[in-house]
Formats: sequence, structure tokens, C-alpha cells
Amino acid sequence: MTDTPIPAPSGSTLRHVAYVLRSNPVTGLAFGMLGLLLFAALLGPLVAPYDPYASNAAHAMSPPSWDHWFGTDNLGRDVFSRVLVATRLDLAISVSAVALSFAVGSVLGAAAGYWGGWTDRVLSRMLDTVMAFPLFVLAMGIVSAMGNTIENVVYATAIINVPFYARLVRAEVNIRRESGFALAARLSGNPDWRVLALHIFPNALPPTMVQVSLNLGWAILNAAGLSFIGLGVRPPTAEWGIMVAEGANFIVSGEWWLAVFPGLALMLAVFTFNLLGDGLRDMVDPRMRT
Repeated sequence: MTDTPIPAPSGSTLRHVAYVLRSNPVTGLAFGMLGLLLFAALLGPLVAPYDPYASNAAHAMSPPSWDHWFGTDNLGRDVFSRVLVATRLDLAISVSAVALSFAVGSVLGAAAGYWGGWTDRVLSRMLDTVMAFPLFVLAMGIVSAMGNTIENVVYATAIINVPFYARLVRAEVNIRRESGFALAARLSGNPDWRVLALHIFPNALPPTMVQVSLNLGWAILNAAGLSFIGLGVRPPTAEWGIMVAEGANFIVSGEWWLAVFPGLALMLAVFTFNLLGDGLRDMVDPRMRT
């Protein structure tokens, strides 16, 4: 058995995706949960029953009820509306950070794995330097130095995730650069960049997709953690980490809903992305397309 990818017939992409979803019920469940998150992110501000930033002192600290499904906070704001609206911001931070780290890490890892030499040695030392720090502490330092803004949270989260993709892609490219299909592509007159981009890199995508799904969950946790300690998104913005931090002060006095419902939303998002890994891997694996 060789590593040569099997070309997919024209128009077979949707059939292949449908086959993956049918063959793995867990993947179907994960994509269903992802659809729920995307619905909340795209349409949350439109379907929220209350203004997430409107305070009402008369209904402050109300427990969950038919009028306020997740209760209200200390300013009388509807917790359900705030959790719903916060989905867009948290997913935007996560997807932006992971997309940026995936793009940069893949380019660096592919170059190091294909050409090796000093490129590989310099990149490896740079990645070792980044990974020598506790990643969350490094993110804290970056946000503190650059400023407490959403953009800097995205950059900090992307920087700490770049080594994962660079090391993974480097290993996959290094294994396949002397494979039969890569040698055949070079002998056919293809330049190195074309061999790398069109023949080798697609075969490195399956394990990378698993890493992407995991990093999406980690990125949400990282953004929420920064907000929890006051280095991420600032109040009164609706964000899961801020809501958990604000609600934690009231758990002892019995107002459990302020922290529990944002925490459950955070858990659901991370759980969804953790389940997506196998399905994404199967969807992008050229060897599974028949």
C-alpha cells in the first residue's frame, strides 16, 4: 500500500461528506451541535428575547423563570440573552485565532519539513522557545504588553497555537517528501512549491484537522480565561468568561445561575469542537475518497 492519494471523481465531495456523517453517528451529533452554535452566533442578537445590555433594577438577581429562562444578573440584565449574544464573540475569537495560527504554522512547518537544513534548525529553535513557556502565561504576557483589546487576544491565542501546527505539518511533510508520488511529481517537471502545495500538503491535512478542532476548543477556553482574570474582553461586553467571573462572586450567596449557564455554554462549545476532530479528518483525507 502506498501513500499515493486517490483522486476524487468530479462532484463527489458532497457524497463523501454525507458518507462520513452517516458512517459515524458521533460526527453527525458533533455537526448538529456545531450548527446550533453557528445559529446562535449568526442569529443570536436577532432572536434574543431581551436587550443583553439593558438593565432593570426591579428584576435584579431574579432566579430562572418563564420570563427569564436563565435568570437575571445583579443589574437586571437577562442572562439567557447575554449567553446567546456572547456566542458570536467567542466563536469569532476562536475561529480567527485558529485560522491565523493554522496558516502561519502550516507554511513554516511545510518549509522546514520539505527543505530541511538551516530552515528546519532555525524554526525548531524558535518553536522550542515558544513552547518553553506555559502557554496561558505567555498569552497573558502578550496581552499585557500589547494592550487589552479583542484583536490582541486573537493575536496572543494565535501565537501560542502556531507551534502545534508547525511541528505537526513539519513531521508529515518530512515523511512524505521522498514518497513515490512526490518523486513522480518532481520528475514530471513540477517546481518544488507546486509539489509541496498540491501533492504533499493535502496528505498532511487529516491529522492537522484533528488539531484544528482541538485548538478551537482551547482557543475559546484561552479567551474565556483571559477575560476571567481581567485581561481579555472588557465589561459590559457579553462574553462567557466575563459572565462566569462576575457570577462567581454570587455563588456563595445562592445566585448560582449567574455562573452556571455561561459555564455550560462554554463547556458545550469545547465539547462540540473536541468531537469534530475525527469527522473533519475523514472528510479531508484524500485516501478515503473512492
